[in-house]
Amino acid sequence: MGIKKELGLKIKRMRSKLGLTQEELAEKINVSQRTLSGIEIGENFLTAETLDKIIEALNTTPEELFRISHLKETDKLVDEITNEIEILKKDKKKLENIYKYIKFVAKE
Repeated sequence: MGIKKELGLKIKRMRSKLGLTQEELAEKINVSQRTLSGIEIGENFLTAETLDKIIEALNTTPEELFRISHLKETDKLVDEITNEIEILKKDKKKLENIYKYIKFVAKE
């Protein structure tokens, strides 16, 4: 996965954790929702100015935003997975799919 996709995914996850919609974050950082959508899916790369606004709006740091999650310690990964599951509680179908995936991987 390239840096645009990695960064976009991280922004999306952080936005979701804060309970912000794309529209709300786009308004906070003064870009269109379409532009933010492009950033989150890795089609658009952001300017330094937009990056600064995103960091501020998400109440994070550049280090946290650019941290590569697959290099984190096990405890931190478990915490992040737990947080993501909390977000997914609203979508039973997605939660069921993740459950099936976990059960499949655990059997390997």
